[in-house]
Amino acid sequence: MAPPLSSWPWASLRVYKYFLLAPLAWKVGQEWLEQGGAPLWSPWLHLLLLFSARGLTYQFWFSYSNMLFLTRRRRVVPDGVDFRQIDHEWDWDNFLILQTLIGASVVNGPLAPGLDHIRVWDPRGLAIALLLHVGFSEPVFYWAHRALHRAPLFGQYHAAHHSTPVTHPLTAAFGTPLEALLLTLTMGVPLAGAFLMGAGSVGLVYVYLIAFDYLRSMGYSNVEVVSHRVFEAVPPLRYILYTPTYLSLHHREKDSNFCLFMPLFDLLGGTLNTKSWELQKEIYQGKNDVVPDFVFLAHVVDIMSSMHVPFVLRSISSVPFENHLVLLPFWPVAFTGMLLMWCLSKTFVVSSYCLRGRLHQTWTVPRYGFQYFIPAAKKGINHQIELAIVRADRIGVKVLSLAALNKNEALNGGGTLFVERHPDLRVRVVHGNTLTAAVILNEIPSNTKDVFLTGATSKLGRAIALYLCRKKIKVMMLTMSSERFLKIQREAPAEFQQYLVQVTKYQPAQNCKTWLVGKWLSPREQRWAAPGTHFHQFVVPPIIGFRRDCTYGKLAAMRLPKDVQGVGSCEYTMERGVVHACHAGGVVHFLEGWEHHEVGAIDVDRIDVVWKAALKHGFTPS
Repeated sequence: MAPPLSSWPWASLRVYKYFLLAPLAWKVGQEWLEQGGAPLWSPWLHLLLLFSARGLTYQFWFSYSNMLFLTRRRRVVPDGVDFRQIDHEWDWDNFLILQTLIGASVVNGPLAPGLDHIRVWDPRGLAIALLLHVGFSEPVFYWAHRALHRAPLFGQYHAAHHSTPVTHPLTAAFGTPLEALLLTLTMGVPLAGAFLMGAGSVGLVYVYLIAFDYLRSMGYSNVEVVSHRVFEAVPPLRYILYTPTYLSLHHREKDSNFCLFMPLFDLLGGTLNTKSWELQKEIYQGKNDVVPDFVFLAHVVDIMSSMHVPFVLRSISSVPFENHLVLLPFWPVAFTGMLLMWCLSKTFVVSSYCLRGRLHQTWTVPRYGFQYFIPAAKKGINHQIELAIVRADRIGVKVLSLAALNKNEALNGGGTLFVERHPDLRVRVVHGNTLTAAVILNEIPSNTKDVFLTGATSKLGRAIALYLCRKKIKVMMLTMSSERFLKIQREAPAEFQQYLVQVTKYQPAQNCKTWLVGKWLSPREQRWAAPGTHFHQFVVPPIIGFRRDCTYGKLAAMRLPKDVQGVGSCEYTMERGVVHACHAGGVVHFLEGWEHHEVGAIDVDRIDVVWKAALKHGFTPS
């Protein structure tokens, strides 16, 4: 039997738990109707506003701490937050719901003060609250926290909080009901004292609670935000304000730094970790700033998917991207972000993970998919990509892999442009399409006799056609250009050229059930496929499946090796732990230590070599 107050009573409600706050919204609606306007002094309204404001405080720090382009140099623990931790802390806001419900019971109870006489602001209340915070909240939290670290309380209540390897702002809010009640006590007494002494105000409630949450989420942010020079200039401040390093030491070592916000109480209790301030100085100066060995250079697909990044909403970025309705209200913000990035931004770090002790990062070119098809934008996009490659070369990156449109043949010849401009590059530029082709080819059933290929003269289409014809598989290549078709056909050995057939319409593919799609297909074009056809795709964005009697494959992808660490966001529409094949191809290039650039046309002879290397290093088909 579980100990009391060790699990949340509404755990089974999942997302429907927010309906617990529906009675408050109902009260606000009633008062609105009765007063004929917004009930600005309604305590129910302020409880809901506080719930939202406090949640946004944690979201602010969550977003900031995940903006690696701003924070990576000052991260306390360089590791990323993985899916296991994300799922473990999914219901981090349970304590906000609990405290809102407790607030509602106080407002509705016999001990509630006369709500009609509460001031907007009274500075005396803030002074009283601060005195009670230092005199009551800090010592009570300190001793209660120390008690939670002793058996049996630690195993029953506090171990789950410490099971997360990397702190982040939402970790601050994650815990059992008992821990939430302890926080409620430490937060509630200063406010109650101010009100009982006649100095309470609406402003005090907002200021104290939001400041409390701000400091909690700051401490758990895993990013140093206060310069060590401040503590050196004002030494007593070390005992008044804790830091993310201070908190992280407690989270990892568990035997020191128990305070709420003020290290003074650790000093008095003999639990101050002596490494706290020297380590804080080292981290603020960039001790944990590590150069990545591998970089995947991506770009934004569209406005909606621009919100599918780790620093926006964890509930969105930790699952494969879909056009959720919840994102629609944020569309104007995302559109404004697109305009700002177009005008002001340069390539920035989006996410990272570790594989076998090596740091891998994803950088993003601040351009959207549609911009790659604007002729006037071509030069600017190539300039952005070139700057990223030069920067990677300067800092010591070993391999940089180009994603999707960043290696478009019409844009830069599949990366050839940059290698020719910078012949002395130490970083290896890789388009990764060799592995992409290998993934697509290994999805085709071994008993296949013929295939229908669209996008047949593209870089991938050419490699797929030349590979399949060697296997004596008939390839119907859809292209209007006889010149391009003949050029590819002549590349095939003479005895296999007969297996490459040019077609200019969809009708010849009516009886073929293996379609390799490298060009967008409309519903009308898909109608030519026979029932039971499977559409293998290498077109970006993927085609929409209109045929219920056919099956549709996803973009070529591979699952990362099992020993990968710190993966906490999905790569576009990929499942958790799965990356695009061109991303995997770059990683394989790095792991194998290959010294050549992989740019331009795909070397068909290397398709099997790259495929075997990927499997050897633990990649698996998704």
